[in-house]
Amino acid sequence: MDARQIRLANQAWEAMFRAQSTLALEFEREGDWGDLLPREYGVLYALASARNGLRMTELCDDVLLTQAGISRLVARLERRGLVERSNDPHDARAYRIRLTAAGTETQRRLGRAHARQVTEAMTRALDADQLATLLELSTALLAAADASHEPQRNRT
Repeated sequence: MDARQIRLANQAWEAMFRAQSTLALEFEREGDWGDLLPREYGVLYALASARNGLRMTELCDDVLLTQAGISRLVARLERRGLVERSNDPHDARAYRIRLTAAGTETQRRLGRAHARQVTEAMTRALDADQLATLLELSTALLAAADASHEPQRNRT
């Protein structure tokens, strides 16, 4: 790898990181989160597409929090009646976290407002073709990262 490619890769990373961080701060400051924190909404969002709920470890991976952080956050959401815990039918030592009816309603209501905010932020600088390219590039980066973390198979 030559110096130009190293420099370009690092500049691209910095630009992507700054764009994501800047937009995340904007969403946090200006978003309509009701009485939730953005990270609490992130948990509701992750659970919204998991019909059978998620194990705590799966939730950690999805919302990018530590085990301790997600445990406290889930406990707060549980006290508020937005999520519930149930035994995992496949592992007696584990439990699954699911949205309650109130959690589903809250996620949908806040999700609509957040989707409008994301659309506004993303389309003020990017057209449809650029958004499609960004999606393609981001998906490729995620797939490569996931592949690099898979256990090495059939190695001698």
